[in-house]
Amino acid sequence: MANEEDDPVVQEIKPKQQKVELEMAIDTLNPNYCRSKGEQIALNVDGACTDESSTYSSKLMDKQTFCSSQSTSNTARYAAALYRQGELHLTPLHGILQLRPSFSYLDKADAKHREREAANDAGDSSQDEAEEDVKQITVRFSRPESEQARQRRVQSYEFLQKKHAEEPWVHLHYYGLRDSRSEHERQYLLCQGSSGVENTELVKSPSEYLMMLMPPSPEEEKDKPVAPSNVLSMAQLRTLPLADQIKILMKNVKVMPFANLMSLLGPSIDSVAVLRGIQKVAMLVQGNWVVKSDILYPKDSSSPHSGVPAEVLCRGRDFVMWKFTQSRWVVRKEVAAVTKLCTEDVKDFLEHMAVVRVNKGWEFILPSDGDFIKKHPDVVQRQHMLWTGIQAKLEKVYNLVKEGLPKKPDGQSGPAALLSGDQRVQAAKSKAQQNHALLERELQRRKEQMRASAVLPGVRIKEEPMSEGEDEEDQDAEEDEEPMDTSLGGGLHNRLANGLPSGRAAGGDSFNGHPLPGCASTPVARELRAFVEATFQRQFVLTLSELKRLFNLHLASLPPGHTLFSGISDRMLQDTVLAAGCKQILVPFPPQTAASPDEQKVFALWESGDMSDQHRQVLLEIFSKNYRVRRNMIQSRLTQECGEDLSKQEVDKVLKDCCVSYGGMWYLKGTVQS
Repeated sequence: MANEEDDPVVQEIKPKQQKVELEMAIDTLNPNYCRSKGEQIALNVDGACTDESSTYSSKLMDKQTFCSSQSTSNTARYAAALYRQGELHLTPLHGILQLRPSFSYLDKADAKHREREAANDAGDSSQDEAEEDVKQITVRFSRPESEQARQRRVQSYEFLQKKHAEEPWVHLHYYGLRDSRSEHERQYLLCQGSSGVENTELVKSPSEYLMMLMPPSPEEEKDKPVAPSNVLSMAQLRTLPLADQIKILMKNVKVMPFANLMSLLGPSIDSVAVLRGIQKVAMLVQGNWVVKSDILYPKDSSSPHSGVPAEVLCRGRDFVMWKFTQSRWVVRKEVAAVTKLCTEDVKDFLEHMAVVRVNKGWEFILPSDGDFIKKHPDVVQRQHMLWTGIQAKLEKVYNLVKEGLPKKPDGQSGPAALLSGDQRVQAAKSKAQQNHALLERELQRRKEQMRASAVLPGVRIKEEPMSEGEDEEDQDAEEDEEPMDTSLGGGLHNRLANGLPSGRAAGGDSFNGHPLPGCASTPVARELRAFVEATFQRQFVLTLSELKRLFNLHLASLPPGHTLFSGISDRMLQDTVLAAGCKQILVPFPPQTAASPDEQKVFALWESGDMSDQHRQVLLEIFSKNYRVRRNMIQSRLTQECGEDLSKQEVDKVLKDCCVSYGGMWYLKGTVQS
């Protein structure tokens, strides 16, 4: 009390609108009224005694109180409308109150119940006492109330509640809808002017008049979304940047031909800019654009059906999209068996891009767009490279059997025809005969190399086609499929890259009179050499499969018409790797390994120019004799070769550069099969 005057008022909160209560009588004679329930409520509220303070004097709940609440904060946009004789009369509203039932009588019943319990407890405890105990009373004299304290007391919740309870009730008389008094009051809702000539102040246009009648709310303008979500307004859409327009359209439509997209964006939009933007949010399937999975399932989201994270959903939907690049038809059960996702998720994937056909499966929703494939071969080629990388990832994740699919001349698989059983058998026989012929030629070539090596040890002869009339298809097959010769004499310390001194290989010297692929003789070779060197500087160990995947991603990021689109064979890529100063590590894979031939070809950067080159070389020599190694063995071998002063940080660095840990063992990167 002494510091009451020094306590400042921080904030004053005043009610925005006066609270209104309306008490209405209940028809207790109505057959729908439960009399026993009304008597029970009155008994709980007022008890057995009836006096002037009773809520229900008739010992029956015969009235109900309604309390007002503010329904909206902005009533300037609302009006009462009355339509009569072809005219619409509008009257602005200055306030709207919503009446809700008040259950204050329940609070009174609880208070009565607590009083009865307190009286019973006090009676039981005082039966054995002859007289009341003497209690000490402290008398205090209240000091005069200050103006500041009085204002706080007047504005307090208890004072306002008490004042509201003391306010007398105002008795009102109800007039029915068809009463003459009601009809008289409704006349005030009609405009008194008899003709439009008298209303000379209405000189605004209809749109301006509507804007005056319903001005935009500042709150709604603030909360207005930047882009439409469910229903697209084309006028609103075209105010956005081109990239956002393409993303919103593809997210809502999901599958669209390029011609339809151009018609929606308008004739003034440059098609080159649209092509550049569509590749960021969609993938090409049968000449049509399908929205990317990560656009529909963003990071940190999950499936509404099964709760599966977005990463798994994107992988499953990519599998469905990839299947449609191979065929017009997809079977739902096959997709569910491979992706291990629930039926609802798989059905959502298919409904995005296909329609169901009875007894056939799901067919791609749009016909193949051959016109786009012929008109934009560069875009189709880039999309084919992206699908090649996605296919390799899906095959590794889902343990799929690699399918040797023929590459179309245009780089995009068109609608696949259904093959009969006899046709499949004939195709398999012809493929086996071709592979047999390739193997025979490879065996003959290796025998000639072994004879030449016996005559001139350490010299390797590179064979060239004997005549220009040799079958071009066989030449391409040998160039793409010829495995690398890794049968070298000596270990890793001979500093040879497939028989070449590392200095000459890195310098791009000639090889039996023929320039190496890694030399800077052509723009293609220079670009390929730059990619290989930059890749191995970031990742010291790579399998051929992973290197091809990274190369395909690199091609997809290049502009159309780049020199690397001229065609890079697997053999040329491997020779460039060896010419860039890398070595092939002959990892002894176990006999039961599931790794493909490309995954068993492991290449490592032998010298990078940093302080850890010697440590990495020792580590790579260990893995040339062991498929997996324990850390203590690596630690002891590095200590033996590099000295006792090798720190734990240096060992961790070389392991991080070249290896991965799985199940307590260490593997070279890309060689572990989980």
